[in-house]
Amino acid sequence: MKGPSSRAKQRVPLSVPHMSGWELRYVQDSLAGDPLVDGTANLTLLEAEFSRLIGAPSVALSSGTAGIHLGLKLFGLQAGDEVVTPSLSFVASANPILYEQGTPVFIDSDRETWNIDPNLLHSFLKKRAAVNRLPKAVIVVHLFGLCADLQPLLETCRAFGVPVLEDAAEALGATYRGAPVGSFGEVGVYSLNWNKVITCTGGGLLVSSRRDLVEKARYWSTQARDPGPDYLHSEVGYNYRLSNILAGIALGQLPVLDERVEQRRAVAFRYREALADLPGLEFMPQAPFGRHSNWLSCFLIDQARFGMSQNELISFLEAANVHTRSVWKPMHTQKLYRSYECLGGKVAEDLSARGICLPSSSSLTTDDQHFVIERIYEAHALATVGKQVSFAGAI
Repeated sequence: MKGPSSRAKQRVPLSVPHMSGWELRYVQDSLAGDPLVDGTANLTLLEAEFSRLIGAPSVALSSGTAGIHLGLKLFGLQAGDEVVTPSLSFVASANPILYEQGTPVFIDSDRETWNIDPNLLHSFLKKRAAVNRLPKAVIVVHLFGLCADLQPLLETCRAFGVPVLEDAAEALGATYRGAPVGSFGEVGVYSLNWNKVITCTGGGLLVSSRRDLVEKARYWSTQARDPGPDYLHSEVGYNYRLSNILAGIALGQLPVLDERVEQRRAVAFRYREALADLPGLEFMPQAPFGRHSNWLSCFLIDQARFGMSQNELISFLEAANVHTRSVWKPMHTQKLYRSYECLGGKVAEDLSARGICLPSSSSLTTDDQHFVIERIYEAHALATVGKQVSFAGAI
């Protein structure tokens, strides 16, 4: 099979930071103020602004993973306790369970949303309740910016008295029935990693409607230092607090969150429209109950109809200097987690084997997106001789 046609072109990245221009002001203010190590003005303001955005108290942390870890500790997770989490997710959704020597239980995806299957969750909790072995928590992940169908999930968890941690690391700016995702469970966690919709290069936030939980997380995140002038510690703590300078970058990003979401959604819908005539490509669902932030633009590939497998198309586009990737590899198929229980798994395995994420930056130019689309049409044409479909449209 031939490779893609080439032209002099810089790499088209998958997802890159998109600065607003206001970040420098906050960083300069922190540099011009009191000693950097004690500066908290940006942190305090970021938490206040984020709390207004989400509608719940917040604490700024070094990463979304730190937020998941602290959230599970807030639920009292101890060695041997079970925590339910979807198999199809980034490993950071599951690793914090092991930090506390807990036991993950993986659940398959719902094909309509790619997120945790509400029916499998209900069945699992019902069986565990019958033997008095309910898990300590359920982690609900909002994958690639598409919110899970929270109503049945929350109803099930509340019926059995199991708290919910929303992993909204990929979904800041998404909504469920008009409200921000991450604001429905007992704890919500967000990421400000370098490749997310808005970023401070690395960081995260934990939110909860219960201020006492947020304050406990804040305490743990600063090495659990007890109040007072002396350095006294009565609990194990962590170096999880976000730096004041990075908080300043995040402050410069918050005002453009809605704009960045709309830009990423526009990228996703341009792909959907432009690739609609190609057989064998299925756009990621857009659930009717909320706004998908489309952090990444994802498609499923039917190899028999498109002519290439997921890996073949990824390699083809890489040869054209276009960065793509598969969707997450299910946790239950990975060496680290193969020994743990998984309910179902075939849907997650299929989504992983056929899913591809295309360049999705909010700053992606129409020329670059056109180039990506042209290469996908070219891949199909080369793979299906005599069944060529050409793309000559403008986006």
